[in-house]
Amino acid sequence: MEPHFDRVTIIGVGLLGASLGLALKCRGLATSIYGAGHRQSSLDTALRMGAVDRVFLNAVEAVEGVDLVVLATPAALVIPKLDEIRGACPPQAILTDVASTKQAICAHAREIWPAPRRFVGSHPMAGSEKFGAEHGRANLYEGSVCLVETAPDLDAAARDAVVSLWRAVGATVVDIAPAVHDAALARTSHIPHVIASALAMLAARHGEVRPFVGPGFRDMTRIAASRPEIWRDICITNREAMLEGLSELNARLEAFAEAIKKADAATLESLFQEGHDARRATVDE
Repeated sequence: MEPHFDRVTIIGVGLLGASLGLALKCRGLATSIYGAGHRQSSLDTALRMGAVDRVFLNAVEAVEGVDLVVLATPAALVIPKLDEIRGACPPQAILTDVASTKQAICAHAREIWPAPRRFVGSHPMAGSEKFGAEHGRANLYEGSVCLVETAPDLDAAARDAVVSLWRAVGATVVDIAPAVHDAALARTSHIPHVIASALAMLAARHGEVRPFVGPGFRDMTRIAASRPEIWRDICITNREAMLEGLSELNARLEAFAEAIKKADAATLESLFQEGHDARRATVDE
């Protein structure tokens, strides 16, 4: 059964927030949708697109009397926003977020929200290198995977509502503990963004290479075009898992470098075979 919310507030009306507003409207999942943010131009764009019905520059005002609050801000802003709106949220309100890191956010929510906790961490794995409300679309979440927090202190009804929300907009929900989430995403999303940026810099500093760029380089560096501040915040809020993963990656790169230095054909073939097998084991074709 699809959920229905009387009033929903989306804090942050960029690509993810505006797309969620459009998805809720298209599916009739909310009666009224409020948008909150710190840039009037972004709010006006979301309003003009029909992603929200009313806009606020003050998040505290925007959450008064609502049923659902979705924090669609960059990861580093979720905790400050939770602190800002905590006293104004109705006791029955359900809260979730869309941040790409979970452990610090969910731990903070556990500290400031009474048990059983009605803030449930989410991470819909949707989006693109494009950003801003103007790129929002109602079908952004269709066919995506949304990772939803599991924890013993969560309010069961609130969690069920968050799960139903993401399923209703087209996502497949996967249950995950915040620590497991951050360790896995460091290796499958966050570190790949670091690598894409480093590869783009490596090529650009070699001079004019455009005539030599092929599909492989384009595919590997596409995500380097994403918003720098988003990935800055992800690195900071998931630094322990990323540092651990980068250390593992450096060891792999050193193994390649040593084999290349020694012209060790057997080791190089073995390393490439290991990578080939690992790709097949981790990615559905």
